Amino acid sequence: MDDLRLVQTLSPNQEPRSKGGAVDILVLHYTDTVDAASALEILCDPARKVSAHYLIEESGVIHSLVPESQCAWHAGISFWDGATNINDRSIGIELVNPGHLNGYRPFPAVQIEALIALSKGILSRHKIPPQRVLGHSDVAPQRKKDPGELFPWQRLAMESVAIWPNLVMQRRTLSSIAILQAKLAAFGYAVPQSGVLDDETRHVVLAFQRRFRPYLLSGL
Repeated sequence: MDDLRLVQTLSPNQEPRSKGGAVDILVLHYTDTVDAASALEILCDPARKVSAHYLIEESGVIHSLVPESQCAWHAGISFWDGATNINDRSIGIELVNPGHLNGYRPFPAVQIEALIALSKGILSRHKIPPQRVLGHSDVAPQRKKDPGELFPWQRLAMESVAIWPNLVMQRRTLSSIAILQAKLAAFGYAVPQSGVLDDETRHVVLAFQRRFRPYLLSGL
């Protein structure tokens, strides 16, 4: 990490990982705050009980908040590919951004380049495959929208730090809601297998669209 603009800013909001638990997921968030100072105040406040391993400012400065060997409290109630305790098996990175409630905006290139460099090291150290680099909305689609439809997943995929579908896959259609639900579940989402396009399924579809079809968020 010598080439990263790294600052040590220790958060008290952490705990040991479960014995023998391997890190196999990287979760990306936005801070939903107007600036880095506000985010750091929240992530380092013992009363708030939230944290992440890293925070990246819009300028590209990276704050190391929790050692990767420790569990940070970033994912909350979450699920991916059969696992529910995502905090215990993941690294969490917060990107400073106002979020959907405070003036959501594109992520600066320098911030994304810092994220890519940091993520490459994390994936190498923990043997995390690109398909397990996820957004908060992927692991908690009923509650979260971050990092959102403006996040450049395709840029990360170009650096093998995420995945992106090819055009053939994008143009395929599905013949039923049941097949849609089955494919979303096979990908890793927590989604009902009811054959009905209910609110829970719509939230999962929206999370998928924010990742792979950000230009049209229909829930369908």
